Amino acid sequence: MLTGESFVGYTRSAKGSSVFQTFNPVQNDFLPSHFIEATDEEIDEACILAQEAFLILSQQPFRNRAIFLRKIILEMNVAKVHILECYCLESGLSKDRAAIEFQRTINQIELFTDYIEKGTFLEASIDTGDLNRIPPKPDLRKKMVGIGPVLVFGASNFPLAYSTVGGDTISAFAAGCPVIVKSHPMHAGTGELVAQCVVRAAKSADMPEGIFSNLNGKSFNVGQKLVLHPMIKAVGFTGSHAGGRALFDLASKRKEPIPVFAEMGSVNPIIILPDAILFDRKKWVERIALSVTNDAGQFCTKPGILFVLKTDESRIFVEELKQEIVRKSSVSMLHPDILNRYTKRLDEVSNCLGIAQEIAPSNDDQNEGPNAVSVCGIADFLNAEALHEEVFGPHTIVVECNSQQDVLAGLDKLGGQLTCTLIGSEKEFLIQNEFISVIQQKAGRLIFNGVPTGVEVNASSHHGGPYPATTDSRFTAVGVDAIKRFCRPVVFQNCPNELLPDELKNKNVFKIIRRINGIFKIEDINDER
Repeated sequence: MLTGESFVGYTRSAKGSSVFQTFNPVQNDFLPSHFIEATDEEIDEACILAQEAFLILSQQPFRNRAIFLRKIILEMNVAKVHILECYCLESGLSKDRAAIEFQRTINQIELFTDYIEKGTFLEASIDTGDLNRIPPKPDLRKKMVGIGPVLVFGASNFPLAYSTVGGDTISAFAAGCPVIVKSHPMHAGTGELVAQCVVRAAKSADMPEGIFSNLNGKSFNVGQKLVLHPMIKAVGFTGSHAGGRALFDLASKRKEPIPVFAEMGSVNPIIILPDAILFDRKKWVERIALSVTNDAGQFCTKPGILFVLKTDESRIFVEELKQEIVRKSSVSMLHPDILNRYTKRLDEVSNCLGIAQEIAPSNDDQNEGPNAVSVCGIADFLNAEALHEEVFGPHTIVVECNSQQDVLAGLDKLGGQLTCTLIGSEKEFLIQNEFISVIQQKAGRLIFNGVPTGVEVNASSHHGGPYPATTDSRFTAVGVDAIKRFCRPVVFQNCPNELLPDELKNKNVFKIIRRINGIFKIEDINDER
């Protein structure tokens, strides 16, 4: 049941007077529930509770967090039907997409649950002292600890996997950090239902009350006040470049600057080499068209630019790709505001010199984003900054190039990316290996003969890249390494054994990873140092 209230710790709270509603883009109408925006007082209460909870969490066994995460999974599965129903109403996304994203969310919670239990994230290290050495060697023992209360902004395009219990929240919990979620106003109902699950799980797992709060807010004020609050020690954000950069700048101006881990989108360029078109033209037409238009292209990994080396066959490829993209059914975008921004960007692209644009018809009554393709030559591409930036929606730009040097010049105009893709034969990859050395400087994930949409959640994932794709290319928003954003190392020097954390005491059993015959295996060892 939706109340429209925020959660300040375990307590429902609605002290404010500012009210907003969520919107169904398919029905083109507001939904009945009203949500009350959090006040400055509620923000302060949530942050103080989070700091108090952090001090308690830091004294608890780290494996207690795994119990908490397991209980979140149980509560989410119990509430699944109601969560998915609300998800579809507020986003306009399909039931199939909702079910897939729900399971992805559960999978990443399970991944972090297993990861916590192994203890490897602690990166525990012991170097015992030797007083007889000249100079004397101190006893040093190091481990990772949580950074403090973390603020997470819900993402508009992923109401589950990047929002209330998305990768930012779960990795922060795993690190031992309380989380305050600034719920996204486009899916505040979904956020509240998920928040109910987290609160029930936290109570059941005997977690300190301030481990989680969920605050409603449509205005910039709520997010701004949270970023500036002295109790907040880090921020997780997935969204636009403008939004992420504003938060980054705000956090850097604090008396105590804090990190903002913002994933801000990408054009995810694809380089298509001649053999791919010569031997597998229809396959790549279909796969790329689906990657561009799936769920109205509202993915941070949607391919927004295709560099094509011109041949006789490439002209056929480009024409078939245009037809396939335009032919696909248009679907509702997440919100009228997102549709308006999309159509504005289409206009900006179409006004660039040398652009030929083809746009599918759409149904304005259902806020459908029309599928679109723009085509230009490399010279016009190089001279138009509007073509180098993300168009969030079902659109891509095909850049026709005469040579490898043209492609490299085009890549040089682009900033950092989440992904870069190379499509062709292995022979071409070997011949044109300069592409590989260039794109690995541009992106966090290099893809060979695939499409960038779809991000696997595991230990080998990296969802990040050089600015402006993210604010810090060293970190990922997906996979177990996401925990590293919310940890910091602490060293205990010459600490009495009785005062050491259990994981740093002598004769403690550690989980380590050893490479045996090329295969990584996790083993228990008894540390006798």
